[in-house]
Amino acid sequence: MIFVTVGSQKFQFNRLLVEIDRLIEEKKINEEVFAQTGHSDYKPKNYKYKEFLDRDEFLRVMNKCDKVITHGGTGAIIGAVKQGKKVIAIPRLKKFGEHVDDHQLQIVSQFEKMNFIRRINDERELMNVVLEIENDNFRTYKSNTIAIIDSIEKFINKVEK
Repeated sequence: MIFVTVGSQKFQFNRLLVEIDRLIEEKKINEEVFAQTGHSDYKPKNYKYKEFLDRDEFLRVMNKCDKVITHGGTGAIIGAVKQGKKVIAIPRLKKFGEHVDDHQLQIVSQFEKMNFIRRINDERELMNVVLEIENDNFRTYKSNTIAIIDSIEKFINKVEK
């Protein structure tokens, strides 16, 4: 199953949702697709969707899928990578009224350079990447939380002395 999540920013991401609908209509995507469509005004015709998911719904869908197609938000990307999902990220772009600037280009680029995800900049690249991603091997996310907490505790202990 493919989970499409476009975040909760107050911007539409219609071009991604339209492209996925087209690929399903043309039978180029044959697996089940579910989307969290956010503030987009496009209503998918060929796959199930909900505008917003609560935390439990989001986790249920995330657990069910093997691929995630997402915008370039760090939370969405990190959440999917932590779950070991194959991630395709497409940045929201200012020129399409999808965000206030193009910062997601840099975010997506960095995650791809670290070999955690596949990046596409144009929705027309989606079909090929959906097919190819099955064979991609990505880095496994390893939490650094304990090391960060240890570092903070050491710093606090030095300050207190």
